[in-house]
Amino acid sequence: MEFSLCSFDGALPVEVTIDDDNGRYTIRKSDRSGEYFNSPIELIAWVKTHFREEEFCHPHEFRGMLAKLTDYELNGSPF
Repeated sequence: MEFSLCSFDGALPVEVTIDDDNGRYTIRKSDRSGEYFNSPIELIAWVKTHFREEEFCHPHEFRGMLAKLTDYELNGSPF
C-alpha cells in the first residue's frame, strides 16, 4: 500500500509505504528526509501524530489515506 501526497512545504510529494511482503514501512517527507518503522502500527501512529491535513495540497487525499490506514490498523489487511 503506497500513498503519494502533494505537500505545501516542498516540491517532492510525501510518500507513505506499507509493504508487508518485504517488511518495509517508510515515510519519505517532502524535504527528502525519511522515517523508517519496524511495523505498520508504528508508522500509522507516527502519521496520526505528525501530519495534519492542512499541510497537504489536497486534504481529501490525506483524509482518504487516513481512512485506509485506520482500516488497515483495525483489520490488519489493506484489502
